[in-house]
Amino acid sequence: MLADDQYVDVDRGRLRYRDEGHGEAVVFVHGWTLDLDIWEPQATELRRIFRVIRFDRRGFGRSSGCPSLIDDADDLLTLLDRLELSQVAVVGMSQGARVALHAALISPRRISGLVLDGSPHLGAEPETGADEDLPLDRYRELVRTAGIDAFRREWQDHSFLKLVTDDLRAHQLLARVIARYPGRDLAESQPPLVRIPDARSVARVQKPTLILNGEFDTDSRKRAGDALHAALPFAERALVPKAGHLANLDNPPAYNGLVREFLQRQFRAAA
Repeated sequence: MLADDQYVDVDRGRLRYRDEGHGEAVVFVHGWTLDLDIWEPQATELRRIFRVIRFDRRGFGRSSGCPSLIDDADDLLTLLDRLELSQVAVVGMSQGARVALHAALISPRRISGLVLDGSPHLGAEPETGADEDLPLDRYRELVRTAGIDAFRREWQDHSFLKLVTDDLRAHQLLARVIARYPGRDLAESQPPLVRIPDARSVARVQKPTLILNGEFDTDSRKRAGDALHAALPFAERALVPKAGHLANLDNPPAYNGLVREFLQRQFRAAA
């Protein structure tokens, strides 16, 4: 049974979130074009031992506001205030890994540990959403000239969305999530500014961190994971077998096992 949708007001927006389970709190942050439902295979299992919190980032899913990697970390902290949580672990997927890192940089006392999955490359800040794996200018032009449905059709052929698994439920879940992506960021006349932590700033994150990639993730994203592993002082590295970029959908048992074991070990150490 799915948890009920709840909402929290943030600066210039309103976020949808779900809060389920009991125990140590873990916040899950989704990647680009996705929303909180992409974490369903994790919530279903991990809520048995953790308090699982997931939310639609502003401008994605059913959250309002303009998409903004500048504001996402502040939104996460506002949600923690609403839930009266003084400290949580954060799992960030793809673009959401940047959000998790930002939260740990601006409010280190509130973040006990990190799982960074399929992260983009480190870089200088601020930048304009550039990502060597994503032809964002092409996608913005496609939305402008042909509409959001044309973008969705093309995006579904990108390597990031190619699932390795034959599990029909995973494919159906991904299709539902992509169909809800409103494309507000692509419709903007100017690309939103983002913060991309560089190696020097990332080195200030003194938190236990697990760096994940799917075994069949892109070479670029696996190199980015290796760079994060080298830059973060307390990082561990793992590959999810039989999985691509969306490793949490391709191989939930392995993904959940890696996340569960890491978090349980860190929570025990902090007790």
